[in-house]
Amino acid sequence: MDKILYYAVTLAESALGIFGVRGFYDQPRYAVVERLDRGVEIRAYEGRVAIETDARGQGDGEAFGRLFRYITGANRSGDRIAMTAPVEAGGQRIAMTVPVEQGSGGTMRFFLPHAVVASGAPEPTEPGVRLTRIPPERIAALQFSGRITPEIRAEQERILAEVLAAAGRMPAAAPFFMGYDPPFALPFLRRNEVAVRLAS
Repeated sequence: MDKILYYAVTLAESALGIFGVRGFYDQPRYAVVERLDRGVEIRAYEGRVAIETDARGQGDGEAFGRLFRYITGANRSGDRIAMTAPVEAGGQRIAMTVPVEQGSGGTMRFFLPHAVVASGAPEPTEPGVRLTRIPPERIAALQFSGRITPEIRAEQERILAEVLAAAGRMPAAAPFFMGYDPPFALPFLRRNEVAVRLAS
Protein backbone atom coordinates (compact mmCIF):
# COMPACT_ATOMS: atom_id res chain seq x y z
CA MET A 1 0.00 0.00 0.00
CA ASP A 2 2.87 2.37 0.82
CA LYS A 3 4.19 1.98 -2.73
CA ILE A 4 0.77 2.79 -4.23
CA LEU A 5 0.49 5.88 -2.02
CA TYR A 6 4.00 6.97 -3.01
CA TYR A 7 3.18 6.82 -6.72
CA ALA A 8 -0.25 8.44 -6.23
CA VAL A 9 1.33 11.39 -4.39
CA THR A 10 4.07 11.68 -7.02
CA LEU A 11 1.45 11.65 -9.80
CA ALA A 12 -0.64 14.34 -8.05
CA GLU A 13 2.41 16.55 -7.57
CA SER A 14 3.41 16.05 -11.20
CA ALA A 15 -0.07 17.10 -12.30
CA LEU A 16 0.20 20.28 -10.19
CA GLY A 17 3.66 20.84 -11.68
CA ILE A 18 2.00 21.46 -15.06
CA PHE A 19 0.76 24.73 -13.56
CA GLY A 20 4.07 25.75 -11.98
CA VAL A 21 3.11 24.65 -8.45
CA ARG A 22 6.39 23.78 -6.75
CA GLY A 23 5.63 24.57 -3.09
CA PHE A 24 5.97 20.87 -2.21
CA TYR A 25 9.69 20.84 -2.90
CA ASP A 26 12.51 21.61 -0.52
CA GLN A 27 15.03 24.03 -2.05
CA PRO A 28 18.69 24.69 -1.28
CA ARG A 29 18.96 27.60 1.14
CA TYR A 30 20.42 30.85 -0.11
CA ALA A 31 20.33 34.57 0.56
CA VAL A 32 20.27 37.17 -2.19
CA VAL A 33 23.22 39.42 -1.33
CA GLU A 34 23.09 41.71 -4.36
CA ARG A 35 20.84 42.49 -7.34
CA LEU A 36 22.43 43.49 -10.63
CA ASP A 37 20.96 44.73 -13.93
CA ARG A 38 18.45 42.68 -15.93
CA GLY A 39 17.34 40.65 -12.91
CA VAL A 40 20.68 38.97 -12.16
CA GLU A 41 20.98 37.94 -8.50
CA ILE A 42 24.15 37.26 -6.55
CA ARG A 43 23.28 34.51 -4.06
CA ALA A 44 25.12 33.08 -1.07
CA TYR A 45 24.24 29.38 -0.90
CA GLU A 46 24.65 27.21 2.19
CA GLY A 47 26.50 23.93 1.84
CA ARG A 48 24.34 21.15 0.43
CA VAL A 49 24.37 17.52 -0.71
CA ALA A 50 23.37 16.27 -4.14
CA ILE A 51 23.08 13.00 -5.95
CA GLU A 52 24.78 13.30 -9.34
CA THR A 53 25.71 11.41 -12.47
CA ASP A 54 27.63 12.13 -15.66
CA ALA A 55 25.48 13.59 -18.44
CA ARG A 56 25.93 14.01 -22.18
CA GLY A 57 24.28 17.44 -22.22
CA GLN A 58 20.88 19.05 -22.01
CA GLY A 59 17.98 16.61 -22.09
CA ASP A 60 20.06 13.48 -21.34
CA GLY A 61 17.27 11.05 -20.50
CA GLU A 62 19.65 8.30 -19.39
CA ALA A 63 21.30 10.57 -16.79
CA PHE A 64 17.88 11.69 -15.54
CA GLY A 65 16.80 8.03 -15.41
CA ARG A 66 19.76 7.04 -13.21
CA LEU A 67 18.94 9.84 -10.74
CA PHE A 68 15.23 9.01 -10.85
CA ARG A 69 16.00 5.36 -10.05
CA TYR A 70 17.99 6.53 -7.00
CA ILE A 71 15.00 8.48 -5.65
CA THR A 72 12.67 5.54 -6.34
CA GLY A 73 14.73 3.04 -4.35
CA ALA A 74 18.09 2.31 -6.07
CA ASN A 75 19.96 3.14 -2.87
CA ARG A 76 21.39 1.09 0.02
CA SER A 77 18.34 1.57 2.26
CA GLY A 78 15.80 1.10 -0.52
CA ASP A 79 14.24 4.45 0.42
CA ARG A 80 11.78 6.01 -1.99
CA ILE A 81 12.20 9.76 -2.30
CA ALA A 82 8.80 11.39 -2.73
CA MET A 83 8.26 14.82 -4.18
CA THR A 84 6.64 15.94 -0.95
CA ALA A 85 7.21 16.04 2.81
CA PRO A 86 7.12 14.61 5.43
CA VAL A 87 10.18 12.50 5.97
CA GLU A 88 9.07 9.31 7.70
CA ALA A 89 11.27 6.80 9.51
CA GLY A 90 11.56 3.20 8.40
CA GLY A 91 11.00 2.57 4.66
CA GLN A 92 11.59 6.28 4.56
CA ARG A 93 9.87 8.72 2.23
CA ILE A 94 12.27 11.52 1.43
CA ALA A 95 11.16 14.87 0.05
CA MET A 96 12.98 15.73 -3.17
CA THR A 97 14.24 19.24 -3.78
CA VAL A 98 14.40 21.62 -6.69
CA PRO A 99 16.22 22.73 -8.74
CA VAL A 100 17.71 20.01 -10.89
CA GLU A 101 21.13 21.32 -11.89
CA GLN A 102 22.72 20.56 -15.24
CA GLY A 103 26.04 21.73 -16.62
CA SER A 104 26.71 22.09 -20.32
CA GLY A 105 27.67 18.43 -20.57
CA GLY A 106 29.39 17.41 -17.34
CA THR A 107 26.93 16.38 -14.66
CA MET A 108 23.28 16.34 -13.71
CA ARG A 109 22.33 16.79 -10.03
CA PHE A 110 19.31 16.37 -7.80
CA PHE A 111 19.77 18.21 -4.50
CA LEU A 112 18.73 16.25 -1.44
CA PRO A 113 16.44 17.67 1.25
CA HIS A 114 17.91 19.04 4.46
CA ALA A 115 16.20 16.37 6.60
CA VAL A 116 17.64 13.56 4.46
CA VAL A 117 21.14 15.00 4.73
CA ALA A 118 20.76 15.41 8.51
CA SER A 119 19.68 11.78 8.93
CA GLY A 120 22.30 10.43 6.50
CA ALA A 121 21.60 10.21 2.78
CA PRO A 122 21.50 6.60 1.54
CA GLU A 123 24.36 5.51 -0.71
CA PRO A 124 23.42 4.84 -4.36
CA THR A 125 23.56 1.27 -5.66
CA GLU A 126 23.69 2.01 -9.40
CA PRO A 127 27.12 2.48 -11.04
CA GLY A 128 27.81 6.05 -12.15
CA VAL A 129 25.59 7.63 -9.47
CA ARG A 130 27.29 9.30 -6.51
CA LEU A 131 26.63 11.52 -3.53
CA THR A 132 28.52 14.80 -3.53
CA ARG A 133 28.90 17.56 -0.94
CA ILE A 134 28.87 21.12 -2.25
CA PRO A 135 30.46 23.67 0.11
CA PRO A 136 28.95 27.12 0.71
CA GLU A 137 29.39 29.25 -2.40
CA ARG A 138 28.36 32.40 -4.26
CA ILE A 139 26.35 31.99 -7.45
CA ALA A 140 25.11 34.56 -9.95
CA ALA A 141 21.73 33.55 -11.41
CA LEU A 142 19.38 34.88 -14.08
CA GLN A 143 15.79 33.64 -13.93
CA PHE A 144 13.53 33.31 -16.99
CA SER A 145 10.47 31.38 -18.13
CA GLY A 146 9.54 29.52 -21.30
CA ARG A 147 10.82 26.49 -23.13
CA ILE A 148 14.47 25.51 -22.97
CA THR A 149 16.34 25.07 -26.22
CA PRO A 150 20.10 25.27 -26.73
CA GLU A 151 19.59 28.66 -28.45
CA ILE A 152 17.49 30.11 -25.62
CA ARG A 153 19.93 28.83 -23.02
CA ALA A 154 22.88 30.32 -24.93
CA GLU A 155 21.13 33.70 -25.16
CA GLN A 156 20.39 33.77 -21.41
CA GLU A 157 24.00 32.78 -20.67
CA ARG A 158 25.17 35.66 -22.91
CA ILE A 159 22.99 38.14 -20.98
CA LEU A 160 24.31 36.80 -17.66
CA ALA A 161 27.93 37.10 -18.86
CA GLU A 162 27.39 40.69 -20.07
CA VAL A 163 25.82 41.79 -16.78
CA LEU A 164 28.61 40.17 -14.74
CA ALA A 165 31.32 41.73 -16.93
CA ALA A 166 29.74 45.18 -16.56
CA ALA A 167 29.69 44.68 -12.77
CA GLY A 168 33.32 43.50 -12.69
CA ARG A 169 32.42 39.98 -11.47
CA MET A 170 34.47 36.98 -12.56
CA PRO A 171 32.88 33.55 -13.07
CA ALA A 172 34.85 30.69 -11.55
CA ALA A 173 33.49 28.06 -13.94
CA ALA A 174 31.29 27.51 -16.99
CA PRO A 175 27.58 28.41 -16.78
CA PHE A 176 25.01 25.79 -15.85
CA PHE A 177 21.23 25.43 -15.93
CA MET A 178 18.86 25.01 -12.97
CA GLY A 179 15.35 23.75 -13.68
CA TYR A 180 12.58 23.98 -11.08
CA ASP A 181 9.72 22.35 -13.00
CA PRO A 182 8.94 19.09 -14.80
CA PRO A 183 9.43 19.14 -18.60
CA PHE A 184 5.64 19.14 -19.17
CA ALA A 185 4.98 22.33 -17.12
CA LEU A 186 3.29 25.15 -19.02
CA PRO A 187 6.17 27.12 -20.56
CA PHE A 188 5.06 30.57 -19.37
CA LEU A 189 4.86 29.27 -15.76
CA ARG A 190 8.28 27.58 -15.73
CA ARG A 191 11.11 28.77 -13.48
CA ASN A 192 14.37 28.34 -15.35
CA GLU A 193 17.73 29.79 -14.39
CA VAL A 194 21.17 30.05 -15.93
CA ALA A 195 23.90 30.51 -13.35
CA VAL A 196 27.62 30.64 -12.75
CA ARG A 197 29.73 30.02 -9.69
CA LEU A 198 31.68 33.14 -8.74
CA ALA A 199 35.31 33.42 -7.77
CA SER A 200 35.58 33.91 -4.00
